[in-house]
Amino acid sequence: MVTDLALLRLLQLVSPGLPIGMFCYSQGLERAVDDGWISNASDTDEWLNGLMAICLTRIDLPILARLYDAWECGNVESVEYWSRTLIACRETSELRAEDRHTGQALARLLDSMDIAGMQPWIRKPEATLATVFAFAAVNWGVPKRETVIGYLWSWLENQVLCAVKLVPLGQVAGQRLLIELAGKIPALVNEALSIADHDIGGSAFGLTLASSRHEMQYSRLFRS
Repeated sequence: MVTDLALLRLLQLVSPGLPIGMFCYSQGLERAVDDGWISNASDTDEWLNGLMAICLTRIDLPILARLYDAWECGNVESVEYWSRTLIACRETSELRAEDRHTGQALARLLDSMDIAGMQPWIRKPEATLATVFAFAAVNWGVPKRETVIGYLWSWLENQVLCAVKLVPLGQVAGQRLLIELAGKIPALVNEALSIADHDIGGSAFGLTLASSRHEMQYSRLFRS
């Protein structure tokens, strides 16, 4: 059961105000909008639904859970293994760079807050956001399930905020999307936590194509 203090720490960890630069990244959404794949709230809903089901639930969340377990028992070798696995699942240079940069930024923030153990991860090539997110959650006593829920919520909120700017969507349409898509998070988390090691993996061709095309996009607001 999550304590009041752990809940507050989780809210801090998933806040869009966390200074790790997540607002700089759209994960291919900017290119998908530019190419006309996404032009309204319905398209955005379909895009985000697909990524949550195919990518986050099959890759990020089960690996996050394993990173949590590894940090909790102090198994640094396992932490590095799952971090490298997550990086290997990123199919474009922009997605790999985003994961490293945000992970290292969070490690830098935690280190500046005098939380021991993060200094080596500030420049580690294996650093990912999930790696350091899991460390922070363990350090602050946030239970594993709540950690996974918070991570998926944070991803979803950032993507909806990007869509509000890019599609563009109105603020009310963005909130409607959050309500509809967030309602699916508990079931997706249940699925993610039940996935065996050998079943981890997935690929969304649209995400890969949009992300790779974004690398060559002439005018853009986001780094991915």
